[in-house]
Amino acid sequence: MTQLSVLDLIPVRSGQNSGQAVAASLSLVRTAERLGFTRFWVAEHHNMPAVASTSPSTLIAHFAAQTERIRLGSGGVMLPNHAPLAVAEQFALLEAMHPGRIDLGLGRAPGSDPVTAYMLRGQRTTQDADPAETFPTDVETVAALLGSDRSPATEPFGDDQPGVGLNIRGRSYELKATPRVATAPEMWLLGSSNFSATLAASLGMAFVFANHFGASGIEQALEIYRSSFQPSETLAAPRTFLTTNVSVADTAEEAQLVALPQLITMARLRTGGALVPQLTVDEARETVLTVAEQDSVLEQSRRWLIGTAEEVEGRIRSYASQYGVDEVMVSPAGAAYASDPIDATPSRERALELLAARFPELGA
Repeated sequence: MTQLSVLDLIPVRSGQNSGQAVAASLSLVRTAERLGFTRFWVAEHHNMPAVASTSPSTLIAHFAAQTERIRLGSGGVMLPNHAPLAVAEQFALLEAMHPGRIDLGLGRAPGSDPVTAYMLRGQRTTQDADPAETFPTDVETVAALLGSDRSPATEPFGDDQPGVGLNIRGRSYELKATPRVATAPEMWLLGSSNFSATLAASLGMAFVFANHFGASGIEQALEIYRSSFQPSETLAAPRTFLTTNVSVADTAEEAQLVALPQLITMARLRTGGALVPQLTVDEARETVLTVAEQDSVLEQSRRWLIGTAEEVEGRIRSYASQYGVDEVMVSPAGAAYASDPIDATPSRERALELLAARFPELGA
């Protein structure tokens, strides 16, 4: 039994503005919910013309207000960009509005270039501590502010719940994320290294290896996480799932074709090429790639799950078995044709429909 979820970067394509890109992703969320997918996460990226997913909390609020069942979350909030209290209050409020449906995934990477990261953090001097270095403490702070040291399923929050104790100018303060609610968001630690796996294990948190980045080391990271996991009040045993890029269509040739624009975007990102809005399928077919870009497209194609629903189903189930997970989060990479509606991406929705037909356990 393998459950499926969705990861979305809110791609912006040629001729499309950010509002239209968000509308296309809202259509994708609704499709995922209709088909029984477990959760839908949005990532945090900045200063990228091909990505509109800059503020996960804002997107989650928008999507949650227009759906009923599917879990909404961040994959992830890049914690070094934000004050822990701001993150805790945003997700406490989301949980208050949509109880039992909110996930908070936290990551250590900036999700942007160094200048943008500097501006986001609001650092005032070069002597300010690198937020990545304070990440473990900041994760614990968010958890404490959200009250995740208590079981959200059985124990309501109250005024006596501990928060974070501070001493400022000789005065003691007890700080809690507000509003106080009866449930807490599910917290997940995201990463593509042994560092994140070790931290998640030591804190007794759920962990997701960012496999869709194409990073190596997933086997070792999961082994470290599972073997060194320390049970916490909110999680008694290790919990993880697998992420992967997919392109699924009625034929393998079509799946490869609609994946090409995103493959080119990633190739340019990795080789220092110009970052522009995602090409349409029509534009991608006419694009002449450099040798380095061609090599990157080929290398990524081997890692991604591209093909018919039957082919991709087999690889998803094989991955789930190999890594011992009962949930796989897919990032649908299908791009749009020039003739497609400006506020939808039919190829991505079609990919979810084709996959759902091969996974009757969805929604069970």
